[in-house]
Amino acid sequence: MVTPPPTVSPPPEPPNRQKMQQAASAVLTAGLVLLALWIIRDFLPAVGWACVIAIALWPVLRKIENHGCFTGRNTLVAAILTLAVALLVVLPVAIGIGQASHEAHDLLVWFKSVQENGIALPDFVQHLPVGSQQVTTWWQANLTQPLRESPAMKGLHGGAVVTFGRHFGARAARALVVFGFMLVTLFVIFQAGPRLSGALLKGAKRAFGCSGAQLFERMANAVRGTVAGLVVVGIGEGALLGIVYGVAGVPHVTLLGFVTAVAAMLPFCAPVVFCGAALWLLVHGMTAWAIGLVVVGFVIVFIAEHFVRPVIIGNSTRLPFLLVLFGILGGAETFGLLGLFIGPALMTVLMVLWKEWVQ
Repeated sequence: MVTPPPTVSPPPEPPNRQKMQQAASAVLTAGLVLLALWIIRDFLPAVGWACVIAIALWPVLRKIENHGCFTGRNTLVAAILTLAVALLVVLPVAIGIGQASHEAHDLLVWFKSVQENGIALPDFVQHLPVGSQQVTTWWQANLTQPLRESPAMKGLHGGAVVTFGRHFGARAARALVVFGFMLVTLFVIFQAGPRLSGALLKGAKRAFGCSGAQLFERMANAVRGTVAGLVVVGIGEGALLGIVYGVAGVPHVTLLGFVTAVAAMLPFCAPVVFCGAALWLLVHGMTAWAIGLVVVGFVIVFIAEHFVRPVIIGNSTRLPFLLVLFGILGGAETFGLLGLFIGPALMTVLMVLWKEWVQ
């Protein structure tokens, strides 16, 4: 009987080679991840918005899935929630466009009139405490004469209007494409449901440990609180100022309230809308109502921005007011509108790391 020769195991690799292989593997993995992100770079805003909306609506998704009628029907639940999100965005925009189109004829008539006759100097300009003479001189030089011959309208030639229309159309088309891909991504996230959240937590624990998984949960709570703080407070500001518009006699209260609510979701943008409405009242001789609108508007915005919104966002993220403000404004400056939600989440990470460091 012939015995087989003993198997010889390969000699262990030197420790230096193992370290080089691990470093090379890490570099290769990072390179592949960066390459994948670069390939899908144009779709990252859609994915980011889908993640923000999914995080905000995740408790709603879980409640619907736990209901007896929808148990095991992930596709149906995902379709319902995605359709609801689409309608919440599309319907207000459609209503606003519809109301604006009704006023397009009157606006066109007014524009033709000021082109032929100019804009008369309002009476309140003569009663301004400061700068009355300067405003009167500028107004008479630029606006009282027919605007087609006014220096203020020389830059508004046909080529500039066409160029502006093209840029606006391109941006609108891009926003529509991003919105469509966002809805598709959101549907996929909702359809994955608990399997996706479980896989993400499992991956976070494996990569960063239990503390890393808790950190991801804190970031999700920060995004959810920021959505509540921005959207809910914005809607509240729009509703309250809409009532003030109606009392003051501003036209198109519903449309203006909707625009105010959208602007109020962005920090310190609501004053642009209600100050414009106050200027309309001032031009039409309703000085007292204009002053009252500005005062009440700033009171509402001050309370909402400095008390209500920081409390809602800060309670969910356990962040002080200053970090909430820096997170919102800095995130918006760095990442655009999406940064409004990313900023507080990153500030939460910074706060957690600081607490762990000083302990």
